[in-house]
Amino acid sequence: MTPDDASSRAPIGIFDSGLGGLTVLQEIERQLPDEDTVYFGDSGRAPYGTKSHDTIVKFALQDMRFLLEHRIKALVIACNTASAHAFDEIRAEAGIPVLEVIGPGAMAAAQATRNGRIGIIGTQATVDSGVYLRAVETLTPLGVVIHQQACPLFVGLAEEGWWENDIARRVAVEYLAPLRKAGIDTLVLGCTHYPLLKKVISEAMGPSVALIDSATEVARATRSRLALAGLGEPPRVEGHTARHVFYTSDSAERFRQLGGAFLRKEIAEAHKVEIERF
Repeated sequence: MTPDDASSRAPIGIFDSGLGGLTVLQEIERQLPDEDTVYFGDSGRAPYGTKSHDTIVKFALQDMRFLLEHRIKALVIACNTASAHAFDEIRAEAGIPVLEVIGPGAMAAAQATRNGRIGIIGTQATVDSGVYLRAVETLTPLGVVIHQQACPLFVGLAEEGWWENDIARRVAVEYLAPLRKAGIDTLVLGCTHYPLLKKVISEAMGPSVALIDSATEVARATRSRLALAGLGEPPRVEGHTARHVFYTSDSAERFRQLGGAFLRKEIAEAHKVEIERF
């Protein structure tokens, strides 16, 4: 059955534990410029990466249920921690196409490495789950060495807007020292907050290390999945501009300021949500 135009014109829902998922949203906007989006950033309960498995699943399902109220046609889990811990539960309940960020990032890393030494950084919960490690291992030949490193403070720095200051630089140097010593040539940014700190991470690792941000691959996967489901955006009327609406569980004004600074454009609509009621 082919969805009608109303279904095709429905927005894409995207959620993250805070600002980090804007890296995914930005790439979706670039690759699918006619698609409307609804974004939820759970900054009031961030970071997810220090929470237990059960709490992460609870939060992720609440985020999903909120977005489903907006009659979205697909859901993008723009959070590595939620992807690692709650993907199966979300997919079972959502009833619409669901995309996650781990698989695309793992594929990009497998294709990028030249010396067979790959690093993965993420929240403590993502690293402990081993899901990124297993995903990369299944895509790379025997003999590839994978090093993981939890970088929990990176999320807080990203949420504070401390993306390129001296504190961020010192934290990056400290966290990434073991990976530099290991001689990796490819580093997976296994949290969607981490691309906000890409400059200081790159400085700490050096120019020979490729940084893998899964946003590009996630946007590509979203486009393909929508087309496969018959949910691609029909041609718009001339002069139409895609609508992007933002919600947060914390201060809407702060979200507008920090989110607008990252996206390099004004966020016109941002609203606070009492997410616990979902």
